[in-house]
Amino acid sequence: MTGRSLRLDDRLHRYVIESGLNEHPELRRLRQRTAELADGDMQSSPEQMQLVSLLLRLTGARRVLEIGCFTGYGSLAMALALSTDGKVVTLDVNGDWAAIGREHWRAAGVEERIELRLGLALSSLEAMDAREPFDFAYVDADKKSYGDYFEHALRLVRDGGIIVLDNMLWKGAVADPDSDSRQVTSIRSVQQRIRNDSGLTSCLVPVGDGIVIVWKKADTPSSG
Repeated sequence: MTGRSLRLDDRLHRYVIESGLNEHPELRRLRQRTAELADGDMQSSPEQMQLVSLLLRLTGARRVLEIGCFTGYGSLAMALALSTDGKVVTLDVNGDWAAIGREHWRAAGVEERIELRLGLALSSLEAMDAREPFDFAYVDADKKSYGDYFEHALRLVRDGGIIVLDNMLWKGAVADPDSDSRQVTSIRSVQQRIRNDSGLTSCLVPVGDGIVIVWKKADTPSSG
């Protein structure tokens, strides 16, 4: 037993990937292709997407909202975890990045499970009707807008559903008292808002760049 999480050096991280990852071939190809891009570090880590995929399977989610598509690695991972009648609605402003992912969605046979909506995420979210709720939301977009994204996700996800937010450790900057960038301030604010809401149960998991898993309690009104 240990009283704290292990620090993953390169050797231990390689072990996690090689022995713990069960990655679809198209997922691996898309991940490797994305890693070659100048902005490749924006991609979610494979181990965290495997955790997200497991959550989708465990909860039997059918409708998924993704805020921030990038090259579609997360979209593909989640679509592969859904049944044939499942749907991932993914939002992004950059069609060129998403076009990279679409090739791999098609090759993996799940293109019809992914609906890409291009445009400003906040505009797309404001147009969505909460009467057509999602079972699950994954947030990985502009950190300065995380507060707004979370409130929309909370509105659009059903009672008993799950919201996951990525980059909640922001490479460790959230723990630095001298760090006060807009991104760090936004992430801290969202984490505090989640922690103080009696209608939510959450867990901040140090995987990838840190994800917080939020359960929207059934039949319990949330209060910020």
